[in-house]
Amino acid sequence: MRAVTFGGVSKVIVEQVAAPRVVEPSDVVVAVRVAAICGSDLHPYSGRETGLDLGTVMGHEFLGEVVEVGSAVERFSRGDRVVAPFTTSCGGCWYCERGLTARCERGQLFGWVQDGHGLHGGQAEYVRVPLADATLVQAPSGASDEAALLAGDVLSTGFYCAQLGCIEADHVVAVIGAGPVGVCATIAARRQAERVFVFDLISARRELAARHGATALDPADATAMEQIQAATGGRGVDVVLECVGSERATALSYALVRPGGTIAAAGVHCEPHFAFSPGDAYDKNLTYRAGRCPARAMMEVTMPLVAAGEHDLGALFSHRLPFEEAARGYEMFARREDGCTKVLLAP
Repeated sequence: MRAVTFGGVSKVIVEQVAAPRVVEPSDVVVAVRVAAICGSDLHPYSGRETGLDLGTVMGHEFLGEVVEVGSAVERFSRGDRVVAPFTTSCGGCWYCERGLTARCERGQLFGWVQDGHGLHGGQAEYVRVPLADATLVQAPSGASDEAALLAGDVLSTGFYCAQLGCIEADHVVAVIGAGPVGVCATIAARRQAERVFVFDLISARRELAARHGATALDPADATAMEQIQAATGGRGVDVVLECVGSERATALSYALVRPGGTIAAAGVHCEPHFAFSPGDAYDKNLTYRAGRCPARAMMEVTMPLVAAGEHDLGALFSHRLPFEEAARGYEMFARREDGCTKVLLAP
């Protein structure tokens, strides 16, 4: 089968690899209809995250059709249109029972193979899904492939970030980053709070966030902080949803949040240290919450939203490419070229 594989820093290769098959009775094999490039795929691609084996099939965002079913699978049959969260989960361990499916004792991340161990990803014609009954979710019949796919990662991650923020109706919220996760966090925040500000350096992304009811600001604009101070009586915002994953984003979050406020971080951080010190956190009575989204648990919230069609989620995809152009898609996404916000790949 054709697959997008890791070829080293700044290199992905579309090549023929062995097609997956059912290995365990709880497995299914899915024929991929659409897959997406995620911002976290760029960490190994750009060399910020190391350890990924050469030849690993990339990607953890995909939707497709079940074509092979293990003997122990009960919830899915051939022909079902399904979405996977970015990690597998068993549904029965201590973590899964408490909704922290991203930390399942048997869970694996799609698209991560290290030292020969792990799970190949979904940027391929076919993908093996272990623990299928607890991992997969049926795609709503009326939802587009691309909208349903988003529930497996960025939509759920945005909503989880807002959940970590413990937003109340009278809160003023700031979202850092208007990429796909940031826009989804904006959608979630606007369902809970009236005043939401979004910060991003790129005007096209600010415009996308503004469509969902946020006030979009350029962090390079000297008046941006003045607007926050005016909106909060000089205190700073109650909650910051940090959706970038960089030292600069964390520093901005700290500057914006009021004493006693909360920073909720959904961005994947690769830097070795916080942008603020323990003393800084103490001086602001700061609550900082972070962690990998339990996407499978969050899909119970986000997939009904997809089914209802309340938001134009397809607008998050700026580019749609065939697999053969995956290398160009990665390069555009990494460099933010041609207004690229998110890339959809189709085999």
